[in-house]
Amino acid sequence: MYHYTDGGLENVWLFNGYEIRKTPYGEGVSIEDLDGLCIAICLALSKKPSPLTGTEFRYIRSAGLMQSQAGLAKILGNNEQAVARWEKTGKVPRWADKLIRLLYLARAEGNAPIASVIEHINAIERAKQQKIVLRTAKSGWASKFEQNGNDEGIPHKAH
Repeated sequence: MYHYTDGGLENVWLFNGYEIRKTPYGEGVSIEDLDGLCIAICLALSKKPSPLTGTEFRYIRSAGLMQSQAGLAKILGNNEQAVARWEKTGKVPRWADKLIRLLYLARAEGNAPIASVIEHINAIERAKQQKIVLRTAKSGWASKFEQNGNDEGIPHKAH
């Protein structure tokens, strides 16, 4: 069995679905269906009978819901520092533990309104990372959005 520790998880073991390979840097692990594994882990954590640890809470937030701390804080009606504190100390309030499980399960089961809210907040978080780059052109100023230094390829002409 392989001890899967992605995201700091300590209690996940893979019986199969992986292959140990030799690389120039030592042994490496190849996972057959990484997206499917992430979903399976989040579903298992969401149905776990005991309270979530801070690491498990963070895994569902980041890998399952694909939310930043700030994004999840908006959904929960809290602030980013509180979410960071819960994840770091492992002292997740019972209400937040229950709500993140509910959000993940509803999204995983195709609840369109919840999925829509989560995707909307993800879009807002991505937009915060964008910058508008303006260039002069023969017909005036032209703009495009760039994220993390990569050209998003969305040109916009100023009128």
